[in-house]
Amino acid sequence: MTKHLTRLALLLAAASVLFPFLAILSAALQPPTNLAPGLDWPSDPHWENFATAWTTAGFGSLLKSSAIVAVGVVPVAVVLSTLAGYGLATSRSRLKGVLFALLMVGLALPYEAIVIPLYYDLRSVGLLNSYWALILPLIGAYMPFGVFWMRAHFESLPPELTEAAAIDGASSWRTLVSVLLPTARPALTTLALLFFMWAWNQFLLALILIQDPAMRTAPAGLGKFVQQFGKNIPLLSAGTLIVITPIVLLYLFFQRHFVKGILQGAVK
Repeated sequence: MTKHLTRLALLLAAASVLFPFLAILSAALQPPTNLAPGLDWPSDPHWENFATAWTTAGFGSLLKSSAIVAVGVVPVAVVLSTLAGYGLATSRSRLKGVLFALLMVGLALPYEAIVIPLYYDLRSVGLLNSYWALILPLIGAYMPFGVFWMRAHFESLPPELTEAAAIDGASSWRTLVSVLLPTARPALTTLALLFFMWAWNQFLLALILIQDPAMRTAPAGLGKFVQQFGKNIPLLSAGTLIVITPIVLLYLFFQRHFVKGILQGAVK
């Protein structure tokens, strides 16, 4: 009985996730004149809605901008988070608790509180309306979570690993690269996926810090697209699917590593 209830719960959970995607896909294939598309699959699917949305909104340049920002943010943020997390997990300094607490304050700092001063700071150094205006602030904004994530991973490892490396004469850098990082692949993959998803979906900072519409991220461009075609539900649904498809494909490709990174415990 318990086994059947578990399967039923999993099926309901899967349906709750897949149903919205199917509903959006059904709406995207409706004729443009249908202002209130239902959940029925259209008898004559209008696949051309995707081509119309792509050319009208300029999703080619928007997706390129999102990719540039994400690729610029993820490697640097992951490396810095790994180094800082390793330092805070293995350091014996009395100040590491204070430093970690100050860093965690960043988790409670919303974008809305920093976007205005950030705008003037970037304008003063000439970085406004460039990809750096997004890449640099996002690296800093993602660091608190990244350090928290990697510190928790390194602290969960058996201390015998680092002790054995120290007995063999390995330096701190050698211990990190040769001993600890091989065990951190799921954690690193999960962190990189989260950073990529957050950078790809960046809306507020892209809308304010980048004035050129062609350089904005895909979600920011989609927001402008909604203003122009707010009543054309099929076209809006097609644009939404275009924006979220890369993230969905990336998650499906790294699904095993993502789930393993989320569920990994202290025993390695």
